[in-house]
Amino acid sequence: MPRPDYGRSRTPRYVQVAAAIRRRIDEATWRPGEKIPPLPVLQDEFAVARVTIRQAVEMLEGEGLLRRVQGAGTFVAASLPDKRFLKLDLDWSRIPSEIGASVPHFLSIEHDVVPPERVLRGLVPAGAYRFFESRQAREGAPFSYARAYVVEDVAARAPERFAREPALYVIATLPELAIGSARQSFVIGAADEAIAGHLMTGIGSPTAEAHITIADPDGRLLYVADVVYRGDCVRLDVDLLR
Repeated sequence: MPRPDYGRSRTPRYVQVAAAIRRRIDEATWRPGEKIPPLPVLQDEFAVARVTIRQAVEMLEGEGLLRRVQGAGTFVAASLPDKRFLKLDLDWSRIPSEIGASVPHFLSIEHDVVPPERVLRGLVPAGAYRFFESRQAREGAPFSYARAYVVEDVAARAPERFAREPALYVIATLPELAIGSARQSFVIGAADEAIAGHLMTGIGSPTAEAHITIADPDGRLLYVADVVYRGDCVRLDVDLLR
């Protein structure tokens, strides 16, 4: 087997090794409850130091994928967590059912602001907006970080809902709010120091980053947001015949 070329990525070696082990678990190369090879064997296979293997195993143990038993070795967890629980759909009609149950933890709410150009990306703002910075978690583990802007007159229609529910969900279910266009684009990225802190993941860990814009039938920008998801919890579903 050729030696891995870790120099092709800036991601720490233990993260790269953890990703390789994680894939074997995902693909059932190592099944739930099965003992994985001992650390010296993994050290030789991945051509890294013992401490690197230990860091990778500790990382996956923290994710609930591995468990170490004193004197017996390291085993794949008997019950694996549903890591890909977050389905990202590209159908506007499914937005309410997909994100309606999420409860955001708001980090900041600001009134009467104008989205910065890096968020607008060439779009024309429609006056003042309300800014929502939030994080969403599942069983205490953060899986998304969002920075959203809702035009003030729309946010004023349901201030209590916008203060406790995901802004996109409120927009999608607000009575008598006409939607002319709704666009969402995705890129695959990597967590920088700030995002890693928000999502409680490692620097350089994969992310799925969505940019969302919603306008009324006259083209007025109602909502614009950037949402970053942990890459290890996302599944993108697309009906190719739709």
